[in-house]
Amino acid sequence: MKLTGAEIIVECLKEQGVKEVFGYPGGAALNIYDALYKHQDEIKHYLTSHEQHASHAADGYARASGRVGVVFTTSGPGATNIVTGIATAYMDSVPVVAITGQVPTNLLGKDSFQEVDITGITMPITKHNFIVKDVNVLADTIRRAFEIAQSGRPGPVLIDVCKDVTAAYAEYEKKEPKKIKKKVFATQQDIEKAIELINSSERPFICSGGGVISSEASEELIQFAERLNAPVATTLMGVGGFPSTHPNYTGLVGMHGSRASNYAVSHCDLLIAVGARFSDRVISKVDRFAPNARIIHIDIDPAEIDKNVSSDIALIGDVKQILKILIDNIEKKTNTEWIDMIYEWKKNYPLSYPKDGKLHPQYVVERISELTNHDAIITTEVGQNQIWAAQFYKYQRPRQFISSGGLGTMGYGFGAAIGAKIARPDKVVIDIAGDGSFRMNCGELATAVHYNIPVIVALLNNSVLGMVRQWQDLFYGKRFSQTTLDRPPDFVKLADAYGALGIRVTSPDEVDRAILKALESGRPTVIDFVIDKDEKALPIVPPGAPIDEIID
Repeated sequence: MKLTGAEIIVECLKEQGVKEVFGYPGGAALNIYDALYKHQDEIKHYLTSHEQHASHAADGYARASGRVGVVFTTSGPGATNIVTGIATAYMDSVPVVAITGQVPTNLLGKDSFQEVDITGITMPITKHNFIVKDVNVLADTIRRAFEIAQSGRPGPVLIDVCKDVTAAYAEYEKKEPKKIKKKVFATQQDIEKAIELINSSERPFICSGGGVISSEASEELIQFAERLNAPVATTLMGVGGFPSTHPNYTGLVGMHGSRASNYAVSHCDLLIAVGARFSDRVISKVDRFAPNARIIHIDIDPAEIDKNVSSDIALIGDVKQILKILIDNIEKKTNTEWIDMIYEWKKNYPLSYPKDGKLHPQYVVERISELTNHDAIITTEVGQNQIWAAQFYKYQRPRQFISSGGLGTMGYGFGAAIGAKIARPDKVVIDIAGDGSFRMNCGELATAVHYNIPVIVALLNNSVLGMVRQWQDLFYGKRFSQTTLDRPPDFVKLADAYGALGIRVTSPDEVDRAILKALESGRPTVIDFVIDKDEKALPIVPPGAPIDEIID
């Protein structure tokens, strides 16, 4: 049957099982939005207050569900407003498809109204992108985009569609989506070498990253760790991939890693990185990272092998499949000397904060964890709030912690929370935020209220840009340049203005009551937890120092 390009876009989304999309309309996307209007009973569109947060919502939707998130914008500034969201998804390997309107083909390259070369702009931050100038290739382009976004190492794909293409007609025939195959590229020889190295090790240590979550390999990781009797630390992106309550879990590793994790890296004789990319926030001083260890690197992306840390053996392929092979072939370790040493470090160097009767952010996160039975989906902004959320909430499963790890995008968490709640309406969703980040995205209260999306913003409000101030305090001689936010708004009044529930908390004895009220309200809620401006996210490794040189 013959359909317009706009109708073909909608039909292809239906092929892929897309039920929800996020976006913001404009002139170059009018035909697409007209088609969405006609199919609103099949695909629900969520109109956000800003395109950037539409892209973050699509990202949060993808992370919470494991499905592809979809965002629509118009051309020009509409398209450029999602660049930060695309880069966020790219750095954290999140499958998002962005569909942008573009000026008609006869106006391309003429500095036309609201024209930008969005494919050129986003080339470095997408797995692939397309500009569609012919309606006859539109359907296959969309199908290919979804395949690319999900296959191998996931990531964002952008499709730029000229306006005349969305109005032109072409034959459309429905097709079933291609099944995404999980592959192992590692050779049998490399697998055998890895097994030999694992079996001969006495102090194995596992560093778990976001790849464990992307490949749905959490159960295999638990089996692998228990068979090795090995400690497990996670990168920020790996949080939730291994249960926080498991006795072998040592916490974060790297700049904000626990002493148990960082000491384990420094003393292990075998480091097994599983779906982790050895970012600078993990390794810090390269020549002092895992100085006594052989390294096995398991990852789907060959570009990550030996990029930041040299490995002795690289096993390239789907993490889940590789772990299954290893579990079936490695010997079970019964010696407890190494794990006993880890338990001792955990006992002697626990994460802590003052118990002095003041309102501390760590206590807030602990109470959120307890009062949600450790079962909520937690999104975060970026900075101290992000680290406290990763450290003090007890995550039980993958896709429970959603945060901008690689790009570190302030303003990410609220949009991501909205997307996560739409993806998982059965779960409580809480954005643990700082006031600096929330100033960047608070307009999305209008979105949450309009669609009755009962997300909770737990605002750790210290009236400063906390992490930057912390660095100024520790490393810049207490010269607090442009990090004090001694200005409006009153966040409780702001919530009320948008029609949300606003609650202020200034002491520890008010915390439980406020959290329970928010959980029971069924409304979008902002809880303004007023904390001291000099709270620190600790431990911290000074930039460039070895990871066992820790300030806590």
